Amino acid sequence: MRCPLPVIHLARRIGEVPVGAVVRVLADDPAARVDIPAWCRMRAHEYQGADGDAHDVRRNN
Repeated sequence: MRCPLPVIHLARRIGEVPVGAVVRVLADDPAARVDIPAWCRMRAHEYQGADGDAHDVRRNN
């Protein structure tokens, strides 16, 4: 997905999983490596890193 779509989809999806669960975001846009961690910091979620185009985010609240 191209930015800002990965962050938009993450924002929608994160509320559907329980606290402590991990959401995997698939994004082939290089900007996602900056945008997703920044969104996590702003929203108090934990960015767990990336494996290629897969970015893992743990819901904290």
